[in-house]
Amino acid sequence: MLIGEVARRSGVSTRMLRHYDALGLVRPTGRTVGGYREYSAEDVRRIFHVESLRSLGLSLKQIGRALEDPAFTPSALVGDLIRWTEDRLERERELLERLRAVDASAPTGWQDVLRIVELMQGLGSASAARRQQAVLARPEDGPVPAELLARAVLAESDPNVAGALRWALARSGGDGVAALAAGARSQDAGIRRRAVLALAGTPEAPGATAALVDALGDPDPTVRGHAALALGRRGVAAAVPVLVGMVVEGVHDVDAAEVLGTLSRDPGRGSRILTALADELAEPTADSATRIRLTQALVELPGTGARETLRPLARDDDPAVALVASAFLTVLDERCSGNPA
Repeated sequence: MLIGEVARRSGVSTRMLRHYDALGLVRPTGRTVGGYREYSAEDVRRIFHVESLRSLGLSLKQIGRALEDPAFTPSALVGDLIRWTEDRLERERELLERLRAVDASAPTGWQDVLRIVELMQGLGSASAARRQQAVLARPEDGPVPAELLARAVLAESDPNVAGALRWALARSGGDGVAALAAGARSQDAGIRRRAVLALAGTPEAPGATAALVDALGDPDPTVRGHAALALGRRGVAAAVPVLVGMVVEGVHDVDAAEVLGTLSRDPGRGSRILTALADELAEPTADSATRIRLTQALVELPGTGARETLRPLARDDDPAVALVASAFLTVLDERCSGNPA
């Protein structure tokens, strides 16, 4: 089979076939009377073997060793190829993210492009101080892609830099909620915590509240707590069970009690919150510290229901609970008598 026909059947150009011949990788078995290369069926099979190995990323030198050296085992080489490919893909992924960030900023000139690249370089610094400076010193004369800031928030472990990034994200005027919502579903609890904190700072962004509601079912108590506090401040009743649980567990219980008090201004919700706290007080497994926290939470609730619940607690068998309830009941009675309305 002559070289032209081999090229047509194999899809390998005649130029590459000549190159294989020059390297000794695939040499045609014979020559015609006129001196043209003539390939046998075995030669063609070898061409396909070469092309198969090239598709895995092997160099022509590596392919030659693989085909000729029986001691050249594939395991180590394939492992190296996997690592090289992973490194290359990571570099290309980073480049793709940079290009998307630049594109999202809708640059009108190269100065805009350079500004975004400079910000990305600053955010990628190993120095927390430089990362924070990159956020706080950014110019106000051009938009910064919210998605870029959102990704930086999710990756940032330094609390000061994270705070600056959340501030910048809230002021960016863009919508980084999609990236934050994806972060809230991460396998990494730390990323989910950062995502929920950032979502809490974007109350006007579409989808932020829905993402926080989803986070109420998170297995991590810190994620649930951040979501519940943010939702409670937005008046979302779905946060009530988690907020009551925070009071019971003593995790940000003061903040949770204050938010429950705010939610209780709605009469319908107030009744349900009062019942939930009273039910927890009646739990036989509740220890003294838990019942004291629940008693303190009752004081935040408006109306007379909390006072009526506190009265029997002032005579509780637990002296510590009785003392706290009595003190708060006195405060509430004085507050009520001083303001009859």
